Amino acid sequence: MLHTSNHTHVVIGTGSNDPQKFDPKASRETLDHSVMYIFAVALQDGVWHHETSYAPERACRPDTVELRNKISTVEDVEWTACYHDPDPEKRAFGARAVVTLTNGEVITDELAVADAHPQGARPFARKQYEGKVTDLAAHVIDSAERDRFLAAVAGVAELPAGKLGELNVLVRPEVLATAPVIPNGIF
Repeated sequence: MLHTSNHTHVVIGTGSNDPQKFDPKASRETLDHSVMYIFAVALQDGVWHHETSYAPERACRPDTVELRNKISTVEDVEWTACYHDPDPEKRAFGARAVVTLTNGEVITDELAVADAHPQGARPFARKQYEGKVTDLAAHVIDSAERDRFLAAVAGVAELPAGKLGELNVLVRPEVLATAPVIPNGIF
């Protein structure tokens, strides 16, 4: 059981009453919005990866499906208050997890913010953000474009009027060629 904010419970938790959040064949986007799936995989694997954790063969593993079906969420008014706290130093997006093992032992723990969050145990510094960009964009943009983009981000305060377009990236042509054609735009 995950005791969390109202928002988490009704949007990505069991309070959404969305059966797709328990569907092992759900899209990556749906899995990304299923705290039950995310928690199950994190418990089993001890890590989270932006691609392999969403892979269809990972999502359909019988032990993962079984575990995900045992996970539920409930609103906790204290977590809801933390979620909406106007003070950014106190605002939190976490939960308290209560896990009951098959032998009856109960393990309880909580985390207010992710470790990489500015208020977390190991806040990201610029080096970690650059590493994340490098990892996420490795198959989408080439290294020269990545370096150009990171330099533009580093100098964003000095970008003159009309130059914010430098914050866009040039996707590799072979990647762009695989994108679906949307004749009238996304809206």
